[in-house]
Order: sequence, then structure tokens, then C-alpha cells
Amino acid sequence: MEHNILVVGGNGLVGKTIIRILKSRNPHIHIFTGGRKGGNTENDLRVDVTDPASFQVISDKKISLIILSVNDRSDNILRFAIDNGIDYLDITKPTPDLVRAYNLAKSRNVNSRIVFSSGWMGGIVSGLVKTLSAGKSDIQEVKLFVYYSVKDLAGESSAHFMAENVDKAFIRYENNKEVSIRHFLDSEKFDFPFGIGSREAYNFDVPDLYILNQIEKVPGVSVKMTYNSKLITWLLGAFQKVRIFNILSLKERRMIFGSSGKGDQSVFEIIVKTKQGSEKLSLKSEKGQAELTALSAVLHTEELLKNIHENSVFFSHQLHQPYSLMEKLKAYETIQINTSK
Repeated sequence: MEHNILVVGGNGLVGKTIIRILKSRNPHIHIFTGGRKGGNTENDLRVDVTDPASFQVISDKKISLIILSVNDRSDNILRFAIDNGIDYLDITKPTPDLVRAYNLAKSRNVNSRIVFSSGWMGGIVSGLVKTLSAGKSDIQEVKLFVYYSVKDLAGESSAHFMAENVDKAFIRYENNKEVSIRHFLDSEKFDFPFGIGSREAYNFDVPDLYILNQIEKVPGVSVKMTYNSKLITWLLGAFQKVRIFNILSLKERRMIFGSSGKGDQSVFEIIVKTKQGSEKLSLKSEKGQAELTALSAVLHTEELLKNIHENSVFFSHQLHQPYSLMEKLKAYETIQINTSK
């Protein structure tokens, strides 16, 4: 079967990385790049998420899978994929947008695979939680601790999300109760792995909060993040405490959260608590978050290419057998994974 894949947002940092990794692992696949302005080759297509009239080229090129790596707030690409029976993989959405898009997809008659992969680092956290909890049905709590480096190469979406939402409350879950919180408050000292050491980590909103509680039925879920600079981490907490973010313009906030680095490691640790005790999984991507996010998208894509999943709406971790996802990540030369109790 011929596979024509379109990466919408393929000219951005993560999109380009997806294309590079996907080509290197699957040279037989025909990959198109979608962007607002098109390009100079026959593989560069003008696909503007704000202009549904530009989507006709998707049908003309017989695209079988759309990978969305740019924010489509109106869900125009999602609707087009559903209406035309095209497989769809979305790695872009913050929690409110994800919930809205998921509810939209669930309300429609779906004749393709619609996959939401917007959790931390391309939606792999929930899959790794399933690896840690394989055979257990009594998960009481999942904690995710994220180390974020301002030196890292990162796309604009993360910075823009933080800039737009840093002063807004979001939800974490305690014993299945929604707890309203804000970013960079309620710090917790945590000993980060891979030699990073003890840091103050603060509340952080990622879609895994919703996915793990509402989809995987984990009663307690929290996510906390620290920056590579202890001073920056402390300042962000101080800014939030005295509500400085409320008076800054969006442009000023984007300057604060923007990343202009040339590359650094990305690290996170998952702690899964059951009645029998706790298990931990630590992951380090030496090439940073863009590489890890792109690799995750490619691994999800490769699962879709096997054509073993029925037409339905999925979260990306649901495509994988628990241990297979971890083994594929561990096989990638710039990723290190450690597990412990």
C-alpha cells in the first residue's frame, strides 16, 4: 500500500525534525511538507490551517495520513481529516484545545484513525506509565517532574502557550477531585535524575493531567517543572506570587518564555504509586525536546502504518503495547531510560 504523508507545519523546528527522522527510518514513504506559503518543490504544499480552501491539495495528492505540528485552533484540519476519511495525528494541542478537539472527534462518525498525541514530549508519558503499571489496576497517583532548559532548541508553541496561559488557572487531580491551581506556585523540592540534583519544581499544565485522570482513570495526577537555571525558576515563582504576569503584555511574556538556545538535554521522571509501593522511570533526551517530540510522533506514525488499528479516536499511547514503546525509545541512540523502585 502506498503511503503519502503530509506534515502540516513541516517547515517549523519540530516538523522538520519529524520529516528527517521519518525519512531516515522509512525511506519508502512519500512525505509532503505543508506550510502557509508552500515551497519550491513538488513536495512542498500550500496548506494554511486558517484557510480550508487550501486543503484541496490534500485530496489531490492522495494523502493517507496528516501529521499536524502547528497549532490549528479552529480544528479545520481535524474536520477535513474526519470528513475525508484520512488518518490524523496531532502533537500540538494544550489541554483546553485538546479536550475540545477530542469531544469534537468523539461526536462525529469516524472512518479513519484520529490520534491525539499532545501530551508531554509527543504523548509518550501515558504509555510509559502503562509500562510501569503493567499488570496493576490499583494506581493511586502519577507524578511527572520535568526539567526544562532555556538552552534547548524548542519550537515556538511551548513558549507561546506559557505566555498566553501563565496567569490562568488550570486543573490537577487529587483523589479524583479537580484542584484549581496556577503555574509556578506550590513548589516541591525534587531530586532530579541524571546528575541534575535537587531543585524546586512548580505546577505546570500539560495534557497528561487530563489524559491520565479522565481517560486512564488515575485518581491523582500532578505535573511539576523546573528550569535549568535555579534563579529563573525562583523568579517565575516570585512573579506569579505577586501577579506580575497579569500586568505584562503578551509580547513581554513571550520574551520571558522564549527559548533561544542552541541545544541541551531534556529530562523528565515519572513516579507511579500503587498500594504495593512506587516505581520510577527517568528519561533523558540528549538532543532535547524537539528531537524527542519528533521521535515520538514518528513512533506513533509507524504504528499507524502497520494498519492493525481500527478506525476510531485514540490517544497516542493507546496505539502501543506497553513495553514496546519503551523499548523503541531505548533503542534510539540519544535517549537514556532508567527504571527503579
